[in-house]
Amino acid sequence: MIKQVLQVLILLISSLLYKNGFSQEIMRNATPFVKQYNKSLYNAGNQNWGIAVGQNGIIYVANTEGLLSFDGQYWKLNPSKNKGILRSVTVGKDGKIYTGGKSDFGFWELEAFGKLTYTQLSKLVDQELFNDDEIWKIIEFNNKIYFHSFSKCYVYENNTITIIDGDGEPFLYPHLVGKSLYFEKIPSGLHRLDESNNFLAIKDKSLIKSNILAILPFEGDTYLIGTDKDGLYLLDKEGNISVWENQAQDILKKSQINNGIVLYNQYFVFGTIQNGILILNKNGDLIQHINKTNGLQNNTVLSIVQDKQGNVWAGLDNGIDRIEINSPLYYYSDFTRDIGTVYTSAVLNNKIYLGTNQGLFQSEWNGLNNFNRLNFRLIPGSEGQVWDLKIMNNQLICSHNSGAFIVLENQLQRLQNKSGGWQIAKIANQPNVFLQANYVGLSSYRNSGGWKLEQFFPEIQYSVSGLLQKNGLTYWATVKNGVKEIIFNADYSKIENIKSFSKEHNNMPTSNVVEVYKLGEDYVFTSDSGLYTFDNILQKFVRYEELNAKVGSFAFANKVIKINNESYWFINKSHIAVVDFNKNGDIQIDSTSLFNLNGKMMNYYENIQALGNSIFLIGLDNGFALFDKEKINKNLTLQSPIIRDIYNISAGILPIYSDNLNLPNKKGNIRITYATPYYSSSAVQYQFYLEGYSTEWSEWSEVAYNDFTNLSAGNYTFKVRSKNSAAQISEITTLSFSVEKPWFLKWPALIIYVVLLFFIIRLGRKRYEDKLQEHQRKVKEHVLEEQKVLRKRELEENEKQLMMLRNTQLEQELEIKNRELANAAMNIVYKNEMLNNLHTELLDLKDSDGNKLSNEQLRKVNKLIDEAHSDDRDWDLFEKSFNEAHENFFKKLRADFPELVPNDLKLCAYLRLNMSSKEIASLLNITTRGVEIRRYRLRKKLNLTKDKNLTEFLLER
Repeated sequence: MIKQVLQVLILLISSLLYKNGFSQEIMRNATPFVKQYNKSLYNAGNQNWGIAVGQNGIIYVANTEGLLSFDGQYWKLNPSKNKGILRSVTVGKDGKIYTGGKSDFGFWELEAFGKLTYTQLSKLVDQELFNDDEIWKIIEFNNKIYFHSFSKCYVYENNTITIIDGDGEPFLYPHLVGKSLYFEKIPSGLHRLDESNNFLAIKDKSLIKSNILAILPFEGDTYLIGTDKDGLYLLDKEGNISVWENQAQDILKKSQINNGIVLYNQYFVFGTIQNGILILNKNGDLIQHINKTNGLQNNTVLSIVQDKQGNVWAGLDNGIDRIEINSPLYYYSDFTRDIGTVYTSAVLNNKIYLGTNQGLFQSEWNGLNNFNRLNFRLIPGSEGQVWDLKIMNNQLICSHNSGAFIVLENQLQRLQNKSGGWQIAKIANQPNVFLQANYVGLSSYRNSGGWKLEQFFPEIQYSVSGLLQKNGLTYWATVKNGVKEIIFNADYSKIENIKSFSKEHNNMPTSNVVEVYKLGEDYVFTSDSGLYTFDNILQKFVRYEELNAKVGSFAFANKVIKINNESYWFINKSHIAVVDFNKNGDIQIDSTSLFNLNGKMMNYYENIQALGNSIFLIGLDNGFALFDKEKINKNLTLQSPIIRDIYNISAGILPIYSDNLNLPNKKGNIRITYATPYYSSSAVQYQFYLEGYSTEWSEWSEVAYNDFTNLSAGNYTFKVRSKNSAAQISEITTLSFSVEKPWFLKWPALIIYVVLLFFIIRLGRKRYEDKLQEHQRKVKEHVLEEQKVLRKRELEENEKQLMMLRNTQLEQELEIKNRELANAAMNIVYKNEMLNNLHTELLDLKDSDGNKLSNEQLRKVNKLIDEAHSDDRDWDLFEKSFNEAHENFFKKLRADFPELVPNDLKLCAYLRLNMSSKEIASLLNITTRGVEIRRYRLRKKLNLTKDKNLTEFLLER
């Protein structure tokens, strides 16, 4: 009794948690996102016969080539023992993964770091009885595992196998519903298995010829039966079977039910052989029909299961698909590309309208809570670009590139064709007038017995892309590269004033696109340089610094669209965020819930249309998406990451399966892979930290592994956590490992080091003493050597001083000799001058009678004077003294210049003594002019250039 009460209590708590964990309503007018995994991605066979969810959230698939596992990041294939096809898989309460297939069944156990090891159970069966059966379904019931084939059921308990047969009748499939296990025996029909493994027949035999493929809990003790070709039935506790009337009965009969599950305790999901997946609620309403036309890879659903996030996984005849039923985002995709890019939308009178670059499309619309296949048709005459749709007085107005139209059922009524229209602007408190921003200006329309064009305003002859009422009769008008302020008169018949703004005078933001939106009571101007507001007092635009700082990258949003008084869409080139402004001034930004729409919208023309209090239609490149803001599930707990694999990457990539992670020193290169089994179209991000290596947490990244190389010896603790699209952060997963010290730092090596150190010290001491003695000897030798060097240096210094004295003495002697030579030369000059003066005086000399001397007398005297002039004894004496003083000056000149004659040598000697031309003329007894002529001839004989001084040349000899 206590056990039963506890079971009921557990079921109740589980049900409450389940209901709190998942949203209860499934959208009906669009298709959930379907993530396709083809065989090239999971790298195994086409067919996936069974699918199950592990206790840790890992997906296990019975594939034709073995057991597939998927953790959200990595697919792994574990081939079956006999390389045969796996037909079934289930995860037991003990965490074991039970699989069965052709000629084999058993279980897999998860060991360290993602390794699966297999235990074969079919070997416990007598092989003659087993007879190469195929296990098509596995059920855990009453702590036993039932491996089901079409001929027998093998029951595993306490490492033994017992066999249940159908008393000679083959089985179809078993079905576990609540506390009962049902089998369909052919041909006797449906039976319930009691605790003693006895078959109790269901009294109602109406389905005896129908193949039962699914039995699901319905309400209370009533079960829902799905047959392959006869549709759905109800089985009550008395065993009575009746047809369940539902919207999908005909479809299910034709599609052939193959399997089914209960979803969120209120929906029934059926996989079919020919037509994909159908979802019904308890009222029998068809909620979703998902097949190859709207997302599935294949229409044949071989297996189906729900994961821990509320997603539905389908194992297909060709591939595996994940259907995000629990997502707030559903899609209507235009696979044929007939509709095109959606720029605007509207819902009116049970019809939904899409304005696209191809035209205006219309489909029946039965509301958000009614399933209907949308069938969009182009409204005739609407071909072209539709920019805006607005409902005015319960009539739909279309702003088109060829003008403005009223949409009447499935046709258009033209309002104007003068200019293409961008945007329709409603006027507060004046429902019978609206404005249109056009390609070439502004126009107004008035409802007086029907909508009609009133006028084009002549004051504006340029494109106006947007119009927003500022207050009263004043509007902000968006024009090329800026905005203008326009003031209308009271009845909107004319424009009273147009004010332009500039960068220089009004700090207008410089941007390719400037748009204006109302945010609360403020007006916000979007630009490439951030958000701006307008100061009405200063008449200037100012950066909205506070808001720019809080919204991050969405400060560069190109659109701001109101959701309600506290929430707004911020759109930055197809990147969408929901920004909630709390009353306390805080701002919450959700930029992840719509992450999947990034890049799927037309930049700068993004459109979001409210369809209800929380549901929005978002225009896409090829259709639209429906987003339920209230369905953002923040109650799910994000599981902490699982360490999936550890590899040693020192030499290749080698997996490590040991629990004892003590890496050799030379192999301190490790790769750690991890994953969080959280399955969503928005990728999970990870952040890691390695104690002993890192200094801080890494940046968030979608990469689910990390390499650490050249780790030094020591202990390390790896930490990793994950974050989902709802910004939930998981608990931290830790992994400790160590890198061994190198062999030369271990104890044996240290002991050897101590012994070696002892001998090294002794040897060092001995070597030190020997070295000290040797040093002393060398010091003595060095002192002696220094003494020798010092004495030698003193001798050299003395010799140097003697040499300097000798040179000084020689220089003094040379100077004396030069003076003597100069004196001798001057004496000769003096003598010659005296002789010349004597000659002159003789010419003027007279006797006592006053008569001059006779010519004969003068001749005799002149002859004596000339002989005195020609006397070479003075010159010979001078030449000898000159050679002594100047080291055979004449010999060198004669050797170098043999053309020189004695007179040339004399001139050279006098020039070397730096004598003047006048003195040389006296010595040579010639005129000064004669000296110059001789100097000239001497320069030629010496081959001197004009720039070379003759005296300097001779002084250098």
